[in-house]
Amino acid sequence: MNLKLLESLALGEMRYFDSVGSTNDLAIEWANQNAPHLSIVIADEQTAGRGRLNRKWLTPKGTALALSVILRPEENTPLSRTVGLGALAITDACLKLGLAPQIKWPNDILLNNKKVAGILVETLWDGATARAVIVGMGVNFTKEALPPAEALNFPATSLESALGKAANREEFLREVLASFIARLPQIASAQFLNAWAERLAYQNEEVQIIAQSDEITHGKLLGLENDGSLSLQSVNGNRLTIRYGDVSLRPSA
Repeated sequence: MNLKLLESLALGEMRYFDSVGSTNDLAIEWANQNAPHLSIVIADEQTAGRGRLNRKWLTPKGTALALSVILRPEENTPLSRTVGLGALAITDACLKLGLAPQIKWPNDILLNNKKVAGILVETLWDGATARAVIVGMGVNFTKEALPPAEALNFPATSLESALGKAANREEFLREVLASFIARLPQIASAQFLNAWAERLAYQNEEVQIIAQSDEITHGKLLGLENDGSLSLQSVNGNRLTIRYGDVSLRPSA
């Protein structure tokens, strides 16, 4: 992978690997060794990638984008919005390609109602102080990036399938990181929250929230709360707030 396109961006340091277990794991290790703010780990292949809820996220060689960004948050940084930062960066890059991406709360990116990308945010703490936030992002570029159909818990797609032609990984990576850097100073603003909310999938539609306990909550998706939590209208008309956690969102059948 040619990273020369990234040289003009205001990044920290860059580490590129042909093959790794998990970019997030390497980023965590590096963050513990005082990696600078906005340093990135990129890999051409990921053999033990992780998604939310302990799901595997494999990245076959040359088929996808796997990267992790290390943030050194300021004291007033709203940490619960960092997943939105990754989501907006990826959707901004998709829009540049003429696509119509949507964000399936809390951490998936959809094209044509199929998952094309995912985000995993992990925080390193010193007591009650966050000393680093790792924003991991994975994007499917070719059809070969997709797991077998029987292994999917939600329909998946690739940029290649959505575009009808190959996509350039280096150019897309630059667009993602340029957007990430540009939006980071806005993360606490209403403008940031509104942009995130406007791209939510299933707006004003009936959805179900499935907890790890298999408890299901039904409601109409209204938008986002200030901290990035999901706002629903329950079947009896009450407003519900769905916090981050071990939950999955699905459209109601």
